[in-house]
Amino acid sequence: MAAASVPPAPTVAERLRVIEDEGLTRRMRLIESAQGPSVEIDGKRVLLLCSNDYLGLAAHPTVAAAAMDAVERWGTGAGSSRLVSGNMEPHERLERRLAGFHGTESALLFGSGYLANTGIVASIARRGDVVFSDALNHASIIDGCRLAGAHTFVYRHRDLEHLAWALARLPGHASLIVTDGLFSMDGDVAQVGHLSALARTYGAKLMVDDAHAVGVLGPGGRGTVAEAGLAGEVDVIVGTLGKSLASYGAYACLGKELRELLVNTARTLIFSTGLPPMCAAAAEAALGVIEAEPERVGRVRANASILRAMLTRSGLRTGGGGTQIIPIPVGDPDRAVAACRRALDRGVYAQAIRPPTVPDGTSRLRLSVMATHEPDDLRSAAATIAAAVRSVAASGDWSIDLPEPEPGELRLRRLTPQPVRVAPGA
Repeated sequence: MAAASVPPAPTVAERLRVIEDEGLTRRMRLIESAQGPSVEIDGKRVLLLCSNDYLGLAAHPTVAAAAMDAVERWGTGAGSSRLVSGNMEPHERLERRLAGFHGTESALLFGSGYLANTGIVASIARRGDVVFSDALNHASIIDGCRLAGAHTFVYRHRDLEHLAWALARLPGHASLIVTDGLFSMDGDVAQVGHLSALARTYGAKLMVDDAHAVGVLGPGGRGTVAEAGLAGEVDVIVGTLGKSLASYGAYACLGKELRELLVNTARTLIFSTGLPPMCAAAAEAALGVIEAEPERVGRVRANASILRAMLTRSGLRTGGGGTQIIPIPVGDPDRAVAACRRALDRGVYAQAIRPPTVPDGTSRLRLSVMATHEPDDLRSAAATIAAAVRSVAASGDWSIDLPEPEPGELRLRRLTPQPVRVAPGA
């Protein structure tokens, strides 16, 4: 009996052609200036509405000076994993500051937000456990579920009833509930208080990725956990140094025992070189600016309200939950890219977001507001963006509601061993 023939693997060129045919080709734009409310692209100054430098600290002189001082004293790199010889004073000093900022027993630095989420989820959840993950969680959380090898139940976005239903049907197996605090592509916020109550009821740990909320939400910009009045009560708060803290890297704020577990089991920590000390020093300086100038947090919120109101007045339907992240649904990836290009030609950089970053059919312009934007610039930008979206839209569908996942859908079912196959009413 002849062996079944195996079709040849597609070439790189063929794979790239498929990506292009689907309207999903990605290219990098070169920014020719320091980060700020406006930047230079191709020799032209444009308003920047897609940066995560929410507080405008990436070029702040105090932050830059702290980084330069750290280079002079500590050099440019940590040299090795922190568990070998790469654990340095700037690391531990920043960890103490972060723990104090979030009201937790301790903190632990990671090389990036991606490394933090993948390492933490895979350390807490083990084979046989169940992780309950919001349907719109960041890719790094999804990949953490894959690495863990645990069962994964994906509950509908912000649907507490769906989550509670699943928890009740899997008694004794719940290991971790994990959610973004502020969802990076949709701008809405997790119901952290209710999630905490469910975690306590069913004996699960709760992990909140507050990367986009720190510096913006909660008292003094301390994030969604603090906004819910739960400082010190959530098992793991993940934050990034690369957004409001104007540097690079990430952290987890958590109890001392759980920190010890991560130091001993988180592969993304154990097998990664420690952060450059200048990154830790810059983030610590940025944290000091946030604490000294809390009005920056208020300016982000005020600017977001101005832009959102003007977009609505221009006839655009905006998604999100009133935060600094404002999605404008377009639907088709090619039209999203075209709208981005036309807005950029008119001096506004509003990035197009397409699958797989967002679900099929939900391509959008994803706007983000900074404390350092001027209100008049935002008002003008709203008109520019509205004109760009309308100019590329098919008749009657230039504003599209974002669909919810199907009830009971297990979006990781092919990516985890022996997945939990449950659906409402089963």
